[in-house]
Amino acid sequence: MRRSYFDGNGEELRWNHELGAEQTSILEKEGSAGSSMSRIDENGLSLITLLLECAVAISVDNLGEAHRILLELTMMASPYGPSCAERVMAYFSKAMASRVLNSWLGICSPLINHKSVYGAFQVFNNASPFIKFAHFTSNQAILEAFQRRDSVHILDLDIMQGLQWPALLHILATRMEGPPTVRMTGVGSSMEVLVETGKQLSNFARRLGLPFEFHPVAKKFGEIDASMVPLRRGETLAVHWLQHSLYDATGPDWKTLRLLEALAPRVITLAEQDISNGGSFLDRFVGSLHYYSALFDSLGACLPCDDPGRHRIEHCLLYREIHNILAIGGPARSGEDKFRHWRSELAKKNLFQTGGDEWKLDGSSTAYTEHVPSCSWL
Repeated sequence: MRRSYFDGNGEELRWNHELGAEQTSILEKEGSAGSSMSRIDENGLSLITLLLECAVAISVDNLGEAHRILLELTMMASPYGPSCAERVMAYFSKAMASRVLNSWLGICSPLINHKSVYGAFQVFNNASPFIKFAHFTSNQAILEAFQRRDSVHILDLDIMQGLQWPALLHILATRMEGPPTVRMTGVGSSMEVLVETGKQLSNFARRLGLPFEFHPVAKKFGEIDASMVPLRRGETLAVHWLQHSLYDATGPDWKTLRLLEALAPRVITLAEQDISNGGSFLDRFVGSLHYYSALFDSLGACLPCDDPGRHRIEHCLLYREIHNILAIGGPARSGEDKFRHWRSELAKKNLFQTGGDEWKLDGSSTAYTEHVPSCSWL
């Protein structure tokens, strides 16, 4: 059986109802990432086929057909299912249902419950090593930039709970040449969370005997400029940015790039997810399907299907990311220009790679890593 739709130009689009050549090519587009779906049973293949058909229908604005497919998917997949594939399909179906509804109503603004998200981050950190590696590599680059510096400043463009900084503060407080004066500017959407984060870090630094100041900036990092970062003469600045897909309405990426150029920090550490928030809906769908399928598989390998912590991670964190990428993301819907990958954008600014994930420009350096997002207090 073949299905056909018409796009806005009257051209007919067709694809197989079975998992034929087109679906296979989509699944194989990301190469080895498709191996995460290799153990799917016959029911799982049917779910993938329907999900792909739904994605194509949405991409050509055939919302009626997409709605019909989604009704079928919701009866076949459960977020509490025993297989990782079924759980992935359930959350993708839910996100695309939101996309269809938002398209009908003309609404595309995310609603984030910060406390539930941050709680899920902590649970995820206990089960996953990914963010710990991102923290370690970023902190190492910052430590090297701060060598023999008496006054240092850290700008965290999305600090959340400041979960990586206690380890760095401890090392700075015990370094052989003596502790520096540390000032930190934390950027975030919630002033309540920022104040609590500042209090936690200040208390920790006080116990270490480390001179420390914290300055909260309750704005989206794409909306701040250099005047909002209170730098002092002689300070060595480090900028850290752990990216994630939790918030789409962060401002255009080119403004963030302009901020980095204006501040001219000694080091920039960037942890970027290996998925794209830009491009067409179908591009975002394919990339995120591979990415989150692998992520759900990794959780399934270490946590049982009925584990409450696993469900909290999947529902409160990963689903919110999937929802933002599919239901909200994209410049046509958010009005924001998003870079596909910051690595290439930094290279355009005459950054050159010196080995591994180190980048340098005029005495400054950028440590870059790709990650799966999670966090926890150390």
